Amino acid sequence: MSNFAILSNYERQSQLARLIELEGRISIAKICERFGVSEATARRDLETLSARGVVQRVHGGAIAVHQAAPEEPILRRSHEQEAEKERIGRAAASLIQNGETVFLGSGTTVLQVAQNLINRNLTVITNSLPIINLMAGKENITLIALGGILRVSELSFIGYITEQALSEVRADKVVIGTRAISLENGLTNDHLPETLTDRAILQIGCEIIVVADHTKFGNVSTAFLAPLTAIHILVTDTGIGADYLDALLEQGINVIVA
Repeated sequence: MSNFAILSNYERQSQLARLIELEGRISIAKICERFGVSEATARRDLETLSARGVVQRVHGGAIAVHQAAPEEPILRRSHEQEAEKERIGRAAASLIQNGETVFLGSGTTVLQVAQNLINRNLTVITNSLPIINLMAGKENITLIALGGILRVSELSFIGYITEQALSEVRADKVVIGTRAISLENGLTNDHLPETLTDRAILQIGCEIIVVADHTKFGNVSTAFLAPLTAIHILVTDTGIGADYLDALLEQGINVIVA
């Protein structure tokens, strides 16, 4: 019998957590082999670690959870994952039809969506200053710009005034980004006031489209935005892990990989 079998539950789970952090993912079978425990014990260990927010359960095992670092200002991250964001932007824009009313949120990935919509006949609602600047004066676009407190790092309007304006409008589709996406913790952001505004944004759309490149997955940030079930369509890139893709599909989320 393996020496690991005499470890206490806490010691075994601590070693298991470090192993998952090191390797990124682990299967039930590997836990049984590595620690000399039954499948039932391996599952209980993973459920305990999942409840602590240390790992995320996936079919047949678990993957590591990482705390998302504070997000850089929008101007500094405009070239991060640029090719992926361009593909996501084109794919998400293809979901928008002429004549629709669409809400476009803040962030570099949503801005890529906006750049693919400037020749469409649309009503666009937005709290993003870059998108306002991009679409202002376009005769084919009816632009509804929401004011409020300017969050300088994001160049977006947030707060009570923005949320009051949101209560007066409705959109066929909402396109929004997020700081982090976790199977266990859903959508999270790193700035609570903006997250409260984003919650109000989610309430105005018939269809919620989340755009996020692969670096957002497996991370958890400070402020809870919404569960994964709030998403109707998720548009991401080919860097998404197979485990994550399968888990999202199992939850009934329509995932488009661009």
